[in-house]
Amino acid sequence: HVVDLAKGHTAALLRLQQGSGCVTYNLGTGVGYSVLDMVRAFSAACGHDLPYEIAPRRPGDVAVVYSDASLAAAELGWKAELG
Repeated sequence: HVVDLAKGHTAALLRLQQGSGCVTYNLGTGVGYSVLDMVRAFSAACGHDLPYEIAPRRPGDVAVVYSDASLAAAELGWKAELG
């Protein structure tokens, strides 16, 4: 959720002011979502079905991607609250 991201960025900026240097924090829920999950969410949000095709994975496409936000939790006290 955009509010979660705004709070995470604010926490990172406050940490930067403390002289922490350049640190990369993942801001996420730790839960992965498929492209089909996203299509269904967009369809629900706009109130009608969106057209799509299911095709084979392309060479180099990864099966799963999601972030580990444990460093943000440990160093920034940040955790996604709204999704």
